[in-house]
Amino acid sequence: MKKSDSTDEQSASELIDQRIAGYEDWRGQTLGIMRKLVLDADPDVVEEVKWRKPSNSMLGIPVWSHDGIICTGETYKDKVKLTFAKGASLQDPGKLFNSSLEGNMRRAIDIHEGEKVNARAFKALIRAAADFNVALAKTKTKTKTKTMPKRAK
Repeated sequence: MKKSDSTDEQSASELIDQRIAGYEDWRGQTLGIMRKLVLDADPDVVEEVKWRKPSNSMLGIPVWSHDGIICTGETYKDKVKLTFAKGASLQDPGKLFNSSLEGNMRRAIDIHEGEKVNARAFKALIRAAADFNVALAKTKTKTKTKTMPKRAK
């Protein structure tokens, strides 16, 4: 796993560890399991914590990125939600997406207490999201290169 560019006293990984440990119920355990699957699926993933208030790092959202956001891990009273930023562009042969299905970009997996997610299908989805981001980044780089005017000598 690559390190994020965190300038805080604590790394993003440490903040996510704290967030997971802060839940004394099934949500922390579930988020921890899903995080491990993300890290196992993509060794080049970058962990980040985004959208947090400076006064409380527990309010931040864990984010996993590889050339762009792969997914976020949010906790709610009744579910753990993994939102894939470009999920609408991904194949989902394991039919894991069960939320935010009507949007043009995102798709999500809502996990309720006692539910289990197919680990193999989830890892495949993580790899597909990372591959999609890498391909998109390469396309953007090629487009910028083609549209940049040549400098006069």
